[in-house]
Formats: sequence, structure tokens, C-alpha cells
Amino acid sequence: MVCLTLDVIAKSKNHFKKKRGLSFPEYLRALTHLHFSGKSIEDIGDISTCRNLTVLYLYDNLITHICNLDFASNLTHLYMQNNNISHIDNLFNLQKLSKLYLGGNRIAVVEGLERLCELKELHLENQRLAPGEKLLFDPRTLLSLAHSLCVLNINNNNIDDIKDLAVLKELQHVSAADNKLNNMEEVEEVLSHWPLLLQTDLSGNPVCKRAKYRDRLITVCTSLVILDGREINETTRQFLLNWKASKEAKKIKNNQHVTNGQLIPYPFTSDFNTVQGPHPAHKYSHVKMQTLQPLRPAVIVHRDLS
Repeated sequence: MVCLTLDVIAKSKNHFKKKRGLSFPEYLRALTHLHFSGKSIEDIGDISTCRNLTVLYLYDNLITHICNLDFASNLTHLYMQNNNISHIDNLFNLQKLSKLYLGGNRIAVVEGLERLCELKELHLENQRLAPGEKLLFDPRTLLSLAHSLCVLNINNNNIDDIKDLAVLKELQHVSAADNKLNNMEEVEEVLSHWPLLLQTDLSGNPVCKRAKYRDRLITVCTSLVILDGREINETTRQFLLNWKASKEAKKIKNNQHVTNGQLIPYPFTSDFNTVQGPHPAHKYSHVKMQTLQPLRPAVIVHRDLS
């Protein structure tokens, strides 16, 4: 098993060239960027001497657990995509972390990020999930990221519901392509809670086939600049906004007419120009109809008056 340790760092030609006359302990203490991607690493050992580490590259390895990073309180960027990580653990001390890359792992629940108050970007695309599984979000983690997270990538994770993400009010870029989003009203509602959203990608979701999908999202999220890789023309946006405003005004006017009793429920002909009582046919609607008998001719009796 390949474990990332100080000895492995010492033997790395890439880092040996950068020592520049420093002793190895001095070099480790001055180290800010550590590159160990694609090295078949399965575990992270004790590298706590690298206490000034700010960027750590560990993508394209075989790591199964996030561990032994408690020392890295200055870490701002952590690249661990394309490993075998199934749980987000042991990141509580990384309170300066700004960008976290965990795409291409085996994570089913986004959790354990409650103390990362400086996190700006979270990349979770293409998780290798079990059949029938979808990526879920711990509400506590979402609430903790509500005022910091600006970029979220959740592409291709079997997601069919994003209403819990509405709390992330600072989002500017959201990628949720190739999922299973199908509820147009829900997507509209969530986007309306992201006032700073500039760019989103929902391509590859069933919702994209809904009638006027693009028009509806442009009108509900007026800050949006790019939708599904296509720039939004300002002339088109203004036309759609005017159309929506006109439609809503007409709806309000119709509702007011109903409230004020101005709509007449029955059509009237010119024979009824004044307010009438109940229609004559309605007056006797409760009377049981009987069969009418033919009238007998009247018998006239002539009395002799002489």
C-alpha cells in the first residue's frame, strides 16, 4: 500500500529540485503546494510538518478515507477528485478551505462541512453511486454553507430534487447537468431564491424538454447570464420580462373583475336590458310536471225564459 508520508515526499524528484539549499525540515515547513496526483496513493500518513501547506493535489489516486489533515489549518485548496472516497470526514479543522474538489468518488451524502465557513467552491460531479442511489445533502451542511458557497457542481448524480439547495443564497455558478430533474415549477422556485446566479447548466435533465423551459427560467432569474452554455441576449430577456409583466397584469385585472362582481355569469340578449329577476323557467323548476288532459268542449244549457 502506498501511503503519503514525509519519506515519500523526500524521495520525490519533483520536490527535491525545489529545496534550494534548505534542510529537509526547513523545506517542509516552507512548503505551500504539495503535488502528489496520479501516484497510486491509498492513504495519507503523518505529514504534519508541512504546517504552511495551502494547496494539496491528491487527485487520481486510490484514497478511501480523508484523514490526517487536522494540521493543515492554512489549507485553501484541496484536490481529491477521482479517488475511492465514500464519506466526507475529518475536514473540521480546515477552516480556511476555499475550494474542495471531490468529484468522481463514491460519496452518497454531502455532509461534514459544517465548520467550513470560508468554502466558496464545492465540486461533487460524477459520483460512482450504487444502482438506484442519488446524491443527498445533509441540511446542516447546507445551512452552514448558505452564506459562503458561490460555485456548486453536482453533475451526473441521479438527482431528482433540488429544493433543499434553495438556502444557498450566494450561489453564482451551478452545474446540475445530466441528472433527473423533471419538476419545472420546483426548478423555477429554487432559481428564484438565488438572486446572484450568473450561470447554470441543467442540460441533460428531463425538465429541459418542458414547454418554454428556457423562457421561464430567464424570466424567473433576472441575474442569469448563461443558461445551458448559451448566453442570454438582453433584448430577448427584456421582451420576455415585458411579456410576463403584461400577462400578470391581465390576470390581476381579471381577478379584480371577479371580485367586484363585474363579470356576468349568464349571457343576456337585447330583450333584457334592465335587471331582471329569476328566469321564468327557473320559477317553477321545483314544481312536479303533470300530464295535461285535453279540454272537453263546454256544454251550453239553454233555459226557457217564456
